[in-house]
Parts: sequence; C-alpha cells; structure tokens
Amino acid sequence: MFYFDQYYLILVVPALLLSVIAQISVKSTFSKYSEIRNRHGITGAEAAASVLKINGIRDVSIAPVQGSLTDHYDPSSKTLRLSGPVYRETSIAAVGVAAHEAGHAIQHAKSYAPLVLRSTLVPVANLGSSLGPYIALSGIFFRLPILLNLGIVLFGAAVAFYLITLPVEIDASRRALAHLERNAILSPEEMTGAKKVLTAAAFTYVASALTAVASLARIILLSRDRRN
Repeated sequence: MFYFDQYYLILVVPALLLSVIAQISVKSTFSKYSEIRNRHGITGAEAAASVLKINGIRDVSIAPVQGSLTDHYDPSSKTLRLSGPVYRETSIAAVGVAAHEAGHAIQHAKSYAPLVLRSTLVPVANLGSSLGPYIALSGIFFRLPILLNLGIVLFGAAVAFYLITLPVEIDASRRALAHLERNAILSPEEMTGAKKVLTAAAFTYVASALTAVASLARIILLSRDRRN
C-alpha cells in the first residue's frame, strides 16, 4: 500500500513521467547540437579553459571522464571533468556544456552562496534520499511518531538539496552563456543552440526537484491519513 497508494499515483507518477521526458529531451537536444561544429572549431576543453582564464581562475584543472553527459565540476580537487563528447569535440553542444561546468568553478571561486549551502547539505541529503522515505513510512506503519518525524526531516533535507540545486544550475548556465556571447566564442545562431542544450539540461533538474517534492508531499499526506 505504501508503494502504490493513491498519492503515489496522483503525485509521484506524473513527476516520474516528467523526469523521463526531461531525460529524453536533454539527450535528444544534446545529440542534435553535437552534430553541429562551432565556427571557431574550439573543443569543449578549450572553451572551458577560456572561461576559467577570463575569470582569473588558474588553479582548476580540466580532465576527461568516461561516459556521456557525465560532465561535472569536482570542488574537492578543483577539477573540471568533461566527458568524451564534450572534452575533445568541437560541437556547439560541447562548448555550451563545458562552459556551464566552468561556471560552477567560478561559483566555487566566488563562494556563491547557494553552492556553499548545497555543499553543506550533501551528507545529510545523501542519507535522507536513500533512507528518509523508508524511515518515515516505517514510522507510519508502526505508529511511531519519532521514526516518522526523523524520516521527514531527513528526506526534507534531500528535497532542500534538489531545490537549492535549481538556482545553482541556472546561475552556472547564465555565467556560461554570458561569457560565450560577450567574447564572441559563439555566433548568435550558435548561441541559440547552446541555450537550447542548457535549457534542456535545466529541465532535468526541475523534474528531479518536482519528483522530490511530490514524494515528500505523499509521505506527509500518508501520515495525515494514518493519524485520522
């Protein structure tokens, strides 16, 4: 009953479907603009290096990482890791994604508040995401308010992490696009493609946040019904 209750069907399933649509969209958009070479023929790694240099960041390294769409910035080692289709390719998609990840390095260097807050939430968010729902549902089933409250608090931290991720990702894209446009790395037509790639990527974070919020709302509604 906890996995297929009415709230799961009404709240969580639509959010999960939205997440699937978002994943399909980002892969499709990335694939489309991966086929279009940028006019200067610069690679994703070169674009990222340009963003870092212009912003005076010289202590961040750029390295390849396996996989596709596995690009990320590692603040612990100050390393910008770019997947093969981004690191070595000269497509519009590669430049857009690489510049976005460099945007995170800029945030880190400037101690961008939402990024700092998100980083502090990582340990409890990881715990809350994996165990919070089960602890809360156990509290509902066994009528143990302490377990219910603990689960909601833990999962609430995970939800907060997803919500805080939204401004972090949007700001990184804003920084990236501003740099690409201001320094004429991409033409106006190419900028349109880069914006579409980063918008599709942002859609996945929105879908993830909605799924997390829907799951938390479901738990709260289940606890209310159990009390009644």
